[in-house]
Amino acid sequence: MPHLKEFRDLLENREMEALKDKLNQSDTLTVAELLEELPPEDGAIAFRLLNKENALDVFEQLELEFQQKLLSSFKEERAIELIHGMEPDDRVRLLDELPARVTKKLVASLSSEEREKTNELMGYPPRTAGRIMTPEYVRIKGNLTVKEALDTVRRNGEDKETIYTLYVTDQTRKLEGVVSLKELIMASPEDKVEEIMNTQVVNVTTDTDQEEVARLLQERDMLAVPVVDREERLVGIITVDDAMDILDEEITDDIFDKAGLASVTGKETGRSLRMVSGSLWMVLKVRLPFLVITLIGGLLAGAVIESYEETLETITALAFFIPVIMDMGGNVGTQSSTIFTRAFVLGHINMKRFFKHWFREIGIGACIGALMGIVTGIIATLWQQNVDLGITVGLALGITVTLSTALGFLVPFILVRLGFDQAAGADPFITTIKDISSLMIYFFLVTVFLGHLL
Repeated sequence: MPHLKEFRDLLENREMEALKDKLNQSDTLTVAELLEELPPEDGAIAFRLLNKENALDVFEQLELEFQQKLLSSFKEERAIELIHGMEPDDRVRLLDELPARVTKKLVASLSSEEREKTNELMGYPPRTAGRIMTPEYVRIKGNLTVKEALDTVRRNGEDKETIYTLYVTDQTRKLEGVVSLKELIMASPEDKVEEIMNTQVVNVTTDTDQEEVARLLQERDMLAVPVVDREERLVGIITVDDAMDILDEEITDDIFDKAGLASVTGKETGRSLRMVSGSLWMVLKVRLPFLVITLIGGLLAGAVIESYEETLETITALAFFIPVIMDMGGNVGTQSSTIFTRAFVLGHINMKRFFKHWFREIGIGACIGALMGIVTGIIATLWQQNVDLGITVGLALGITVTLSTALGFLVPFILVRLGFDQAAGADPFITTIKDISSLMIYFFLVTVFLGHLL
């Protein structure tokens, strides 16, 4: 990212004045991306250096999770200041993710006008148009002249979400039509708004599903869509930028839902955040138990080798191929578990049909194992001038690779089903099982094909 190294250097050297100047001279999107790249503590320090006006603009550009982190690191007054400065719909989206106690306190701190707007939106069911709309829009009367309508826009449009689309209502706020700012500017000043407005207005109701709203905006290429209540009174609008956020969220949820994983999205996000941003104790608590399992597995693998000590002394060449068999099995198992984890996160694996995916992966593993086994067997035969040794090594490698591929899918699947963190736990389990089983397979084949030499 541009400037990232420069910003980090300034932070590390504690050149705060220079950093403050750089931050406040950069565009808000660049600063937001920078803050999310920095460690949470450094991000909070950098954010505090922003001017009041820039701070709010940057805060609204941040991802929801990072907004939550920043708020938790601020004193109460600073948090209230940020919440108060947000657009009502963005404010509600953030408050929905905060603990109820914190939300209640922050809402109570708002001015009566902002509190009323916020409570109104929070009164609608989650994931509906009413919950995500903004009440910050410009409405005009149909009996105004174009000149009077433009004057209304100038007076009221400064703090509105958008002024490019204007909504025409009657005295009771009932939606009558819509007119674009361009149409107003191009019309004669004496024309009446009702003469140039479009009465065929596409709108949604407060209880319309948010995904339906987003799709509507996308398909009709609209900048905003009006939201009406049951009496067809205009109560808010939803803009295209909000729609894009909704689509991103809904697509992710749909992917997990189709995969039978809708309930784990929040869990996976939380786990990821704990692993990259949590305390040392929190990280160790998750990772160490799995690594201890690997340590025990390594000791057991050593015990297996020790039990065949006499065999290794008789045929020394057998020891040459142990690292090859174990390492290849480990690499293939890691590949397979990575493929599973990525497909799991992206929703490409239907968990209800897991065994179909698993058998396919085993088939792929068998093909890889056969190819690698044949090549390694030929090399071993030519190297040691012993066909039986070549067959032993080739078969052991082929079976180990196939087994490791199967474990690479099966182990993380079991961990997911049991509610454990598959990202941290899969590889240690795979490594432990694979190391012990591959050695046992290898030495069993040694007794079968080379037993006459022992």
